Amino acid sequence: MKEELENILDDAWFFRYLTDKQKELIIANCNLVEYHNRDVLFKQNTRTSHLMFIVSGLIRIFKEGRNNKILSLKTLTSGDFVSYYSVFGDSIYRYSASAIDEVKILIIDYASFVSVLQENGNMAMAMIKKISKDGIYLIDRMMSLSHKQLPGRIAEVLLYFSTEIYKKDEFDFPLTRLELAELAGTTKESFIRTINEFKHDKIIELEGRHVRIISMDIVKILSELG
Repeated sequence: MKEELENILDDAWFFRYLTDKQKELIIANCNLVEYHNRDVLFKQNTRTSHLMFIVSGLIRIFKEGRNNKILSLKTLTSGDFVSYYSVFGDSIYRYSASAIDEVKILIIDYASFVSVLQENGNMAMAMIKKISKDGIYLIDRMMSLSHKQLPGRIAEVLLYFSTEIYKKDEFDFPLTRLELAELAGTTKESFIRTINEFKHDKIIELEGRHVRIISMDIVKILSELG
């Protein structure tokens, strides 16, 4: 098990900043856990505990509001920390997280991780930069949800999966139509109608969950103009 953890952590972006002693500390205080599709990693308003680092797979983080209303915040992938917004900021989780597909997560002891951060300025700076980048993304998302028209928000969802998650213009949506609608800040019916309009206008090809962006330029223009 230790050898497996060493191999996994050697590929983790934050591990390259650590000394050998710090690497040993993290390895001795983490576990590899597998989650299946739709498994809940943690629920909003439960107590925080460990840091969670995605080794493989996709994670959905979302905020639960009144009347069971859901706001999808972000889809996370390998190399992302799932829980650091809450773990470093409060004693309870401010959002929920669930697995989208088969996922492997490193569960890292909070105290051990913090002790390394306190000792290692380069790693601490790298973490600050990553948290700041994620924060900027969430600010931009809030602006998008409040200012963009629906076609612009749908285009933004397409760009997000194309450029950030899969890094290609042909992919399978990992979320249900309802979850995609939550990500775009609309209803399921409105999402389906608009995405079908994209298909009708030959901006995309769509068959079930499989999508291919035919005109990336139009998608980018729609996203930018909103």
